[in-house]
Amino acid sequence: MIKPTPNPPIRLFTVADGISSEDLLVNLSETLASANALSCDLAFDLEGPKREELLGVAQLIELAQLLADRVHAGAEPASAASSG
Repeated sequence: MIKPTPNPPIRLFTVADGISSEDLLVNLSETLASANALSCDLAFDLEGPKREELLGVAQLIELAQLLADRVHAGAEPASAASSG
């Protein structure tokens, strides 16, 4: 019998509990910066539509970086939040 929906994928990676939001945002920013560098480096080795597609991905990564930076700028430091 064929199942109507497949099993959900097994998660290979997880984020440990207890990590501060600021540390998560810093790691997110570093990951996005790495992904942007990789996509730009690869894009400049390509030509035509594939290059344009990869540069589009780089722009999406940059947008995500701007959003993460905005959240990080608005996040209260842990010491200020606890002394409130």
